Amino acid sequence: MARQSRSWPGRERRIGAPAAKVSSGDDHSPVLVIGLGRFGAALAEELESMGHEVLGVDADAGVVQTYSTSLTHVVQADTTNAAVLAQLGAADFPMAVVGIGGDIEASILTTAALSDLGITNIWAKAITMAHGRILERVGAHHVVFPEHEMGERVAHLVTGRMLDYIELDEGFALVETTPPAEMVGRTLGDVGVRARYGVTVVCIKPKGLPFTYATPDTRVEAEDILLVAGEDDVAQRFADLT
Repeated sequence: MARQSRSWPGRERRIGAPAAKVSSGDDHSPVLVIGLGRFGAALAEELESMGHEVLGVDADAGVVQTYSTSLTHVVQADTTNAAVLAQLGAADFPMAVVGIGGDIEASILTTAALSDLGITNIWAKAITMAHGRILERVGAHHVVFPEHEMGERVAHLVTGRMLDYIELDEGFALVETTPPAEMVGRTLGDVGVRARYGVTVVCIKPKGLPFTYATPDTRVEAEDILLVAGEDDVAQRFADLT
């Protein structure tokens, strides 16, 4: 049974009530977020701040109550049951995110139920690699490992001099760092960054100003922040020069 905390436009949320069609014809398509733990709730709130309509769903009434003031639409429901998801109008959403982390069985069954309903863009959170493989097999189009990815990111930060680290692909990363002393007071073109260090300066943030695109004529100052791209170990060595 689904219980509502706040109403979803066009639906009454009672068993047997017809589901209204949710439009997906713009860049702010509605998103169904299932599982309102730290990951799911943060994602739902960020999506709403970006202009998306979000329906948040969780099996725990206490969790639903907690987020009833910060999310516009939030519902208590057992999402492992495809019939319940159908009653919520889940099939009308162009995108769904399964953020369930503590109950692997519920995560898998929910993902399978969404797939059975024909949702064509399903994102799912996985706890382990095995969990992720199962999610893909039952219908997830995209699987994310937020704890694993954050652990990798923080490991790079605590062991080096990087301000931030984002792995774009296996062995390739974006690194936020300050410039080496030998670059200060010179333009990027004069330094020849790529030939000398093996990285590309993508953007630069002067002190007190926003990031801007880097050009060969960009002059580097000591308090600038550089966003550089390159192979993981090469980018890390560049950051260690600061």
